[in-house]
Amino acid sequence: MNKTAFFDSLTEQKPDPLLELIAKFAADPRPGKVDLGVGVYRDETGRTPVMKAVKTAEHYLWETQESKSYIGPEGDPLFLRTLAHEVFGGRHCGRLLAGIQTPGGTGALRLAAELLALDKRRKIWIGTPTWVNHQAIFAAVGLQAGTYRFFDIGKQAVLIDDMLTALQNAAPGDAVLLQTSCHNPTGAALSQQNWRDIADIAAARGLLPLFDNAYQGLGHGRAEDAAGMMMVIEAVGEAMVAVSCSKSFSLYRERTGAVYLVGDRQASLNKAIGNLAGYARASYSMPPAHGAAIVAAILQDASRRQAWMDELNDMRIRITEIRRAAGEAFGRFRSELAHIGAQEGMFSLLPISPENVRKLRAEHGIYMPDSGRINVAGMRVEDVASVTECIGPYLA
Repeated sequence: MNKTAFFDSLTEQKPDPLLELIAKFAADPRPGKVDLGVGVYRDETGRTPVMKAVKTAEHYLWETQESKSYIGPEGDPLFLRTLAHEVFGGRHCGRLLAGIQTPGGTGALRLAAELLALDKRRKIWIGTPTWVNHQAIFAAVGLQAGTYRFFDIGKQAVLIDDMLTALQNAAPGDAVLLQTSCHNPTGAALSQQNWRDIADIAAARGLLPLFDNAYQGLGHGRAEDAAGMMMVIEAVGEAMVAVSCSKSFSLYRERTGAVYLVGDRQASLNKAIGNLAGYARASYSMPPAHGAAIVAAILQDASRRQAWMDELNDMRIRITEIRRAAGEAFGRFRSELAHIGAQEGMFSLLPISPENVRKLRAEHGIYMPDSGRINVAGMRVEDVASVTECIGPYLA
């Protein structure tokens, strides 16, 4: 009898570098090691705590939840409605809105990518550097990607002219990936004028924006972080928004997210949601319910929502304090790195070679990806000076 050897014929895949980094950090016995790699918020004790508002909501669910039955491919309607109000505000520019719950922001991006890939002529335009998983998600569905330079690491500056030129040259119907705020991996912020220019070009060229909204509230505030996105949505015919609750609610392991579609015709939105539900059904069938129930329980109750807003604000203030200290400290080594203090969100991108990243890891126990991306929230304020003193000599 012939036995199959299908598994032997497979191509060996390289391990995910960030997951490898997590394992290496965990195995490092040095007490003074520092993790700047993993993209999770940490408090001054180095923990990623469960938010008090989340604990309160979970207690409420424990008391009141009567079933663990399926919620359907579209997800929890209350979660989708209350989250939409937080993301878009009360009127979302007067546009029509429809949404579907997903397993985290990554699941939201994947469903959006599936929809975009239906048009084989379409490209999606992505500024580089970007989150390492973006291109993998779009490649997995066969969506063509066009790239442009978004950020100069040495100058710590957004290359807005490169971005606008790429969008001006995009074909009508092409999609453009835009990070709503707190850019991963650069921390770079677009000005209001930048957003106006993007909105004008997207509307004039007939482009379809896909917003990756993963950090709303950790930059300058919930409404402030969404202002550019809302400007673009108001200008264009249709848009897609992938939302993650991992960072803003600290619900990393609950895999809680949604993808929203914005347009002017309800029938068209319903058709698109039906397509997304079909992709969901064929992939994971039903989204995980617990995280969405937590978010809904927080947002539908005024006291729980206020407690969450206060905690989110405290997180944002702490990140801002670390940034200011890091900008001053890194600026002593390279003046351009003082811009880190004015960037937003959890990440910044250092001008450092992969070789020096590995030396820094071996000699000082400071862990970051080879790209040089650092999670500033991985440091305590009191440790910023000593960490930057270690990193400084290795900068390019």
